Amino acid sequence: MTTYKRHPSSFKDPSGFVFRSEGTVYRQVNQFYAVEYRQLMDSGLYQQLTGSKQLIPHEELAENITDTPEWYTTLLPEPVPYISYPYEWCFEQIQDAALLTLSILKTSLQHGMILKDATPYNIQFHKGRPVFIDTLSFNNYDPKLPWIAYRQFCQNFLFPLYLEHYLKTDIQKLLSTYIDGIPVDFVARLLPLKSRLSLGVWLHVYLQHSASTSTSASARSNKPNGAFNKKKLLDVVSHLTSIITNLPANKTYKTTWSNYYEDTILSKEYLHEKERIIQDFCRQTNARSVLDLGANDGHFSKLFAAHQLQVIATDADNRCISKLYQEVKKNKIENILPLMLDVANPSSAIGFHNQERAAFHDRIKTDLVAALALVHHLVIGKNISLRVLADYFNDIAPELIIEFVPKEDEKVQQMLSSRPDTFIDYDQAHFEQFFTMYFNIVDRRPVPGTSRTLYRMKRK
Repeated sequence: MTTYKRHPSSFKDPSGFVFRSEGTVYRQVNQFYAVEYRQLMDSGLYQQLTGSKQLIPHEELAENITDTPEWYTTLLPEPVPYISYPYEWCFEQIQDAALLTLSILKTSLQHGMILKDATPYNIQFHKGRPVFIDTLSFNNYDPKLPWIAYRQFCQNFLFPLYLEHYLKTDIQKLLSTYIDGIPVDFVARLLPLKSRLSLGVWLHVYLQHSASTSTSASARSNKPNGAFNKKKLLDVVSHLTSIITNLPANKTYKTTWSNYYEDTILSKEYLHEKERIIQDFCRQTNARSVLDLGANDGHFSKLFAAHQLQVIATDADNRCISKLYQEVKKNKIENILPLMLDVANPSSAIGFHNQERAAFHDRIKTDLVAALALVHHLVIGKNISLRVLADYFNDIAPELIIEFVPKEDEKVQQMLSSRPDTFIDYDQAHFEQFFTMYFNIVDRRPVPGTSRTLYRMKRK
């Protein structure tokens, strides 16, 4: 009998579940969902959504791999190699995921179906664009019923976008706390007074908040409104689409790192020499994927991508990742996935039994890890010692491209000017001592005109 393991996040829907068997990911469709699945496939909805690359395509297998009595059919979806979560997405990624959800909802209605849920966990960024991955999220449409996932859509998409738009602050950590969506009462308290000038905020936040807190029986009732119809639903979809589309994508403010390559690098000569060395390293490696930690706006991520590596480009700065994501969209770059990540505090395992949403490094595994102009920020900025960093990179990097920036470097001197220098082990000799406990140094290149050194290492 074939062994299989259910995905730990796939336990809530009686329609089916995702599982892994012999290294391959499948989705089982249960008898419970047979009628809806046939409607999805026979109505033309599946063909239209997969044809427009909005829904992940699948192959249908007439094999009960799990050997369970509730089995109806087995789906073999197109593999999505890197799974990310909404608390790792920038503003524009959440925005595009929201618009994709609304677009799929509208198309579904044309085929007699509707989305029964509206969670961002149904979406992944794959080949440079958002794609819907939950084939079992479609129900047959009942014109007497409102959209049951409306509140979920607001809590997971509209409210986070409103908060970031009005408060001008990142909301990713908030999304990792409220993994089922940010409650309306919380949002209503946080939004500033000027938000009340927006009709959309009134309708989708304050009116919803008022209804949820009303003590009247009618306000608490979940009974369907007999006057509800498809036109009203399409009007709601159109209004939500307009609101989200018109939220400004380009923020005018700059962050610490958003203008790094324009204003704050050592020199254009340094950048040119560093590019030349990284190009050589790329020609030497057999890696097919790279995790670029502290990627900034993706300057070197794009260099890796040009060498046909699949790139996961991460940075803690929202503006940097937004800038890179917009470039990925504009230029249709399929092999760069921009994500927000604080190396000193990466996404942890959360949700039910601490398994529903896996930790970042359990999901994102690559052949190569790049850490360019990053080590001094972690050691001096975050008090993470070289010894601890070497152990960390050993855990995540079969191969490593890393830059060492010594104390005499002007950027390190700037960091030390506002704090006592207690970093007695922070020098190149100790760097090599600690890292060679785990790695062999394959290549070592001083960056001409600087005191910096680039290394290519392989795990022992």
